[in-house]
Amino acid sequence: MKKLDNLIKEIQPLEWVGDPDQFISGIAFDSRKVDRDFLFVAQKGTHTDGHAYIAVAVEKGAVAVICENLPTDLQKGIVYIRVSDANRALGYVLSAFYNYPSGKMKVVGVTGTNGKTSIATLLWDLFTRLGYKAGLISTISNNIGLKAEPSSLTTPDALKIQSLMADMVDAGCEYCFMEVSSHASDQDRIAGISFAGAIFTNLTHDHLDYHKTFSGYLKAKKKFFDHLPSTAFALINLDDKNGRVMVQNTDARVFTYSQTLHSDFHCRLIEGHFDGMLLNMDGQELWTRFVGRFNASNLLAIYAAAMLLEQDREMVLTVMSLMVPVRGRFEIIRSKDGIFAIVDYAHTPDALANVLGAVNEVRSGNENVITVVGAGGDRDKTKRPEMAREAVAASNYVILTSDNPRTEEPEAIIGDMEVGVDKSSAVRVLSIVNRREAIKTAIALAKPGDIILVAGKGHENYQDIKGVKHHFDDREVIEELFGLTNINHN
Repeated sequence: MKKLDNLIKEIQPLEWVGDPDQFISGIAFDSRKVDRDFLFVAQKGTHTDGHAYIAVAVEKGAVAVICENLPTDLQKGIVYIRVSDANRALGYVLSAFYNYPSGKMKVVGVTGTNGKTSIATLLWDLFTRLGYKAGLISTISNNIGLKAEPSSLTTPDALKIQSLMADMVDAGCEYCFMEVSSHASDQDRIAGISFAGAIFTNLTHDHLDYHKTFSGYLKAKKKFFDHLPSTAFALINLDDKNGRVMVQNTDARVFTYSQTLHSDFHCRLIEGHFDGMLLNMDGQELWTRFVGRFNASNLLAIYAAAMLLEQDREMVLTVMSLMVPVRGRFEIIRSKDGIFAIVDYAHTPDALANVLGAVNEVRSGNENVITVVGAGGDRDKTKRPEMAREAVAASNYVILTSDNPRTEEPEAIIGDMEVGVDKSSAVRVLSIVNRREAIKTAIALAKPGDIILVAGKGHENYQDIKGVKHHFDDREVIEELFGLTNINHN
């Protein structure tokens, strides 16, 4: 139980109704999860307004309510607290309820269109290998030390975040690395978190179904940096023109990384192959099992963050040479007769271009590149023709297929993608709705030495069709069709 007046010290209420001398047993923003002696926070969401459920929350046991508009029927004995922004208030009261867990660790957030999962996960891996206990909040999993649980969102809701961080502190974690999505920043899910650092990777075409404009998308990312304290570092990628924009109004200490420009941290790709690449990382050679310039950029961000977190340079570089790609991020599978298949999460035009660029950088030039790609339903439709256009530009053959159609018809999604295929390239493009059949066709087209890229789903082990998640794993399908058994995924 926590005193209500202790929970709201940082939210600056606009108005009070009732006696604040209350004890709170829990906090909820969903009226269905309210219990006895709870604090209910009424948020204005994208689909529902929590203010409509205040009476329900009170009936279920809420003794206090935080809201932006006071209800007309105030209940006796209930404390009502009016604030200007209930989303931000929720983060701060949750942080107080869980005893400010982020202040007891060094929390680093990673934001950008591409690279968030790889950088956050590999930072967790690096610091774990360096002997620290660390937490991870990511698209793939949420880790408390070595204990992992599956994740359903890039950045969870504020309640889940603070609960996870409290568990991390209880488990003795010294660091927490987390992805910060544009949705999470825009909706203030990260309010109340004390960040030790923030990393910006890049900004390209994505999530315009939610943000409506690229400017709105940029502002949501920038908001994360706008709220950083002066004690934090802001590490930005100078190879993206939006890097400088991110830190225009930040109080944090700004550091830069780049493969092409003068920067605080720099690396250069010396040579690349399908089994790895040789980098010059701030004057030190580093052989790594990663492939492609986009991965070189991710590794540079990881190295730079480790330096800013005051780790030993030689130890960091040694451990980085042992690390392997994150599941579903440029994972390479080789058939018995020498066909290469790559599974990658690339689901934006820029990410697809980066992965195909990496493939074309390391191939000898005689192999065919066959790309299997789709686009998600109920998401930004404007990127669909761009996805097809990027695939056609860098591949010998392209198979357009289903991704996660969700509530849309996959044929309609593929139709949107086909708009990006010009007439002269149409002969090199097939449309096969069934994703398994699309992968099977790509393998049938391939000769030894050819490269098949299966893009869009990466680590996901399901297809979301009409609200039902059916088991589907690109890697499993490829291994089965390749006739591979006893696979070691490490």
